[in-house]
Amino acid sequence: MKRDKRWEGVYSFEDSPFIMEILTELRNEKTGPIAFRKGLVKLGRYMAYEITKTMDVERVPIRTPLEETEGIIVKDRRNVVIITVLRAAIPLMEGLIKVLDHARVGIVSASRGKAPKFEIEMKYVKVPQIKPEDTVIIADPMIATGSTLIKVLDEVGKYGKAKRYVIVGVLAAPEGIGRIKERHPEVEMFVAAIDRELNDHGYILPGLGDAGDRAFGAPIKL
Repeated sequence: MKRDKRWEGVYSFEDSPFIMEILTELRNEKTGPIAFRKGLVKLGRYMAYEITKTMDVERVPIRTPLEETEGIIVKDRRNVVIITVLRAAIPLMEGLIKVLDHARVGIVSASRGKAPKFEIEMKYVKVPQIKPEDTVIIADPMIATGSTLIKVLDEVGKYGKAKRYVIVGVLAAPEGIGRIKERHPEVEMFVAAIDRELNDHGYILPGLGDAGDRAFGAPIKL
């Protein structure tokens, strides 16, 4: 995991050969929906492991069958809310929750309109009440223009103030990261890689296409 010096609290996994191998398969246009979904699940699980390294822990006394010793409890792992941005984030959330198994899960249906306005339509929001000790993790594979995530963050803020806000994604464009950090500077981001730029249609380059279409087998229209 490496911190990007351009922004505070933004991390990628470009130093991980394992993650880069999964990302290579996801980028490949020949990868079908089943393998694509499995790749997203793998990424979610791995990223959750890495995020636990940034969480607060508590040292506790325990007894083995042989003697007294000391162990730890990852306190923050007990207080997680995962917000799943439909539909592409469903497999990513599945991976996250394998590690963050105490998490409460919220669902947000948000879709981005066409260029150049990229208007966001939010049709469904179901978010649990957020507590001061919570870490809110928003799962969305593609951080492109940032418009969707800004709207989701604004909406989630209505349900309480959390200890941390974390975005977990597969790819991000610099333009999207910059917009999100400008509006919500407190938000942390963990992505597999930060790509070069956006094209005129708001797709990340080199990217991997539309993550929702590729995960669920819908026609791809770029």
